[in-house]
Order: sequence, then C-alpha cells, then structure tokens
Amino acid sequence: MSHRMTKILGLLLVVTFSLKTAGAPQAAGHPVQVVLLAGQSNMGGAGNYEELTSSVIERVQKVSSRVNVSLGGRKPQPLSYEVSKFHQDKYGIDKKFGPELFVGLTLAEKYPEREYLLIKTVQGGTSLYGAWSSQWRAEKAKRVERGSVKQNLQLYTLHLTNVRSNLARLEQDARLHHIIGMLWMQGENDAAKEVAARSYKDNLLRLINGYRSELEVSTMPFVIGQINSTYGRYPSGPDMVRAAMADVTNMLPNTALISTLTDSSWHDYPKHSDNVHYNTLGQTRLGIAFAETLNSLTNPQLDTSNK
Repeated sequence: MSHRMTKILGLLLVVTFSLKTAGAPQAAGHPVQVVLLAGQSNMGGAGNYEELTSSVIERVQKVSSRVNVSLGGRKPQPLSYEVSKFHQDKYGIDKKFGPELFVGLTLAEKYPEREYLLIKTVQGGTSLYGAWSSQWRAEKAKRVERGSVKQNLQLYTLHLTNVRSNLARLEQDARLHHIIGMLWMQGENDAAKEVAARSYKDNLLRLINGYRSELEVSTMPFVIGQINSTYGRYPSGPDMVRAAMADVTNMLPNTALISTLTDSSWHDYPKHSDNVHYNTLGQTRLGIAFAETLNSLTNPQLDTSNK
C-alpha cells in the first residue's frame, strides 16, 4: 500500500471516530453526580422563572445539557422551570422553580467537567411524623395529615423508589453514578402539631439513617434547610423543630444546617406575602446555599463555605 493511500485511510479513521463521538455527553468519562432532594412546599418551590435576569437564564440554559432533573419519578429533563396550575392560580406564576434550579446551576458552573442528576420528590403540607416517616404507620399518618390522599402517602418509600428507578436507568445506559448527597427542606407541618414537633428530632435521625442504609451510602452528606414558619396552633412547635434540626447536625456526621432567621422581614430568604413560601429571590438564595453547603461537605479541603 502506498504512503499516500495509508495517509488517506488514516484521515478517514479520524473522521469516522469524530462522527461517532460528536454526540457523546461532555462528561461521559465521569460518574454522574446524583443529588437527592425531598420535602414539602418550599422544596417544591414558588420562584418565578420569568423574574430572573436574561443573563441568569442564559447561564441555566448553558449548563442544562449537563444537569438533568427527575421530578416525582418522571423521566429526567434538562434543568429548567416547571408549569404548575396551582402556582398560576395562587401567585400568578406561569413558570415556577424550586431550589433545584440554583443547586444545579451552582454545582455545574463550579465543576464544568461533571454531569448531574437531581432526583426530587415533594408534597406540600405533609409531615415527617406522617407521610415522610421512615417507619410509616396508618394511625400516625391520620393524626397529622389532612385528607385521605395525604394520609395514605408514603413519601419516604416513594422517594426511594424514584431514586432507584433513576439509578437503574443510568445503569441501563452503562453510566457510572455517584450519590453525592441529599437536601431536605421540610418541617413546617410538624411544627404545627405538638406530637409531631416533640418527636421531630428522633424522626429526622431515623430518616437520615434510613436513607443512608437503604442506599448503602453510610456517610452520605445530608443538608437541612431550617424552617422559620410561624403558622400552626402549637406556638412552641417552630422553635422545637428548628432546635431539633440544629441538634441533628451536631449528632450525625456529614450533616449541615442552612440557618434561617425568624424576623418577619425575611431579609435572609425573602418570602411571598403569605409569609410561608420563598419568592424568587428566596428560592435563588436557598438553592445557592444548598449547593455551597453540600459542596463544603463533599469537598471540605476545597470549599469551607457555610460550615
């Protein structure tokens, strides 16, 4: 074979290889970084995507090919907003987002060589004593949950099912994966009732240990968003739940707390006029805080923020 023919065949091989790999994910050589998110309405989110600046939206779109989100067990979709009739009716928000938007954006920009999968299961107005209990029992759920639907929800089990189905999907695609942590924003409903508030610490300890055991990640980082609710008929409840959250982070390794203020001006994490749900700025700050705090647990030698 002539030298010229050998050179032509070599070029053809290069072109063929380039065509085969052009559509491959940018971070295909790295394990997919998996983040779990769970809780009630403030984890669900009431941020208004259309209030974000065009530059922020461009940043989200730029990383969306590396960040997928599975909501409620559904097939993962690129990082973006959700459409919710409830939020349209209550807040006039056509495109809403929760903490996952800025969790995904913050992590993806910090680590541009990595891909992320965020797996989120939420249900507004539910309790760790009831629907979220890792030791769910019907009689307990009936004591604290409103309505037959919520009284029969087993959200801890449902979230684990959603996690496992997503991990199985990655494995079917021959993708390595690594669970880097879990984010928890829940507790307002427990603060509203004495039996749930008094047992919140024990229930949260069981929940964290349950996730770590079920997923076989004994040191899985766990970040807790501290509630600052003021509603409910049990006036001591919010302080009990807030203190329980802080106590748990001091009792278990690889846990951290995102502290919040109870000042009704909500200047740390701003809220809508209902004084319950975080608005666009509040959700933005919450998502960033979750991402930075998680990063401080997973990469303590590199990032010491929010410790």
